[in-house]
Amino acid sequence: MLRQQDVGHRIVVRRIVGIREGRPLFSDALGELVELSETHLTLATAQGPLRVPVAQVHRAKRVPPTRRPTAAAVVALERAANEAWPAPTRGRLGDWLLRSAEGWTGRANSALPIGDPDRPLPAAVDAVERWYAERGQPAMINTPLPLAAPVGAELDERGWTTRPPTLVQTAPLPLPALTVAAAPAVDAVLELVTVPSEDWLAIAAGRKGGLPDAARHVLTAVDQVRFAHGYVDGALAAIGRATVTGQGRWLGLSLIEVVPAARRQGLARRVIGELAAWGVSAGATHAFLQVEQRNTPAIALYRTLNFTTHHTYLTRVAPS
Repeated sequence: MLRQQDVGHRIVVRRIVGIREGRPLFSDALGELVELSETHLTLATAQGPLRVPVAQVHRAKRVPPTRRPTAAAVVALERAANEAWPAPTRGRLGDWLLRSAEGWTGRANSALPIGDPDRPLPAAVDAVERWYAERGQPAMINTPLPLAAPVGAELDERGWTTRPPTLVQTAPLPLPALTVAAAPAVDAVLELVTVPSEDWLAIAAGRKGGLPDAARHVLTAVDQVRFAHGYVDGALAAIGRATVTGQGRWLGLSLIEVVPAARRQGLARRVIGELAAWGVSAGATHAFLQVEQRNTPAIALYRTLNFTTHHTYLTRVAPS
């Protein structure tokens, strides 16, 4: 059967649709799993959303995507994502990137093993461990899959642990228009600015567990960046961040957050829509975001905006 780790991936479901002469009748459905609960699962199929009660599921499993991205496409997107989340302290190991930001977020404090490290793989991992030890940080490596599978195998042998998988999702621009049915249920005033307010930073700090000086560099040290502020009754209720990187092709979305009292009213979709419109005006043709595979509500929202999984990555952590 399926698990929460399968949300965001392509699956096939064989379901019971009736009984004839005492035997069950089956029908197969193929699509992206966007929701999985104790009672039902929801697929995004070519014919539209399909909600299937778990009691009707005879068999279900994950299947490979119709087309895997090329290695070059994964590398290009990972480099665009790195530009969009720039660590203040950086180094290189051949083509590999080394990043440090006072421990703020895994992305900004991990090595990115894409390309040739200019040495045998075991020696490259040794060098990564030394680089982070010199900075008093645990060594971490982000492994895009399947591109960095050989790196992952080496880390398995060394006993490195694995954080929950992250989906790198993409969508063509422009995104679907904000329909009346999906419009916010509250009146919101949305502003896009080049510098985040202190209230914006406070919400971001609450989500990310603090905001060291290095975090401000990560957030702002991009040539093309906008910070969305969504106000309800004069109070900041929703935030978001967008960048344009990858030679102007990629709009990167991050830190889409709505305060608890204002959730489930369409504000996140409104924030994404405004940031996407800015990206289009800046010349971007595609959007990307990174979301933990276990964050099923966010994945379901992104699916309505035509986001699909491009590839996944694992954050690997060296033994202490």
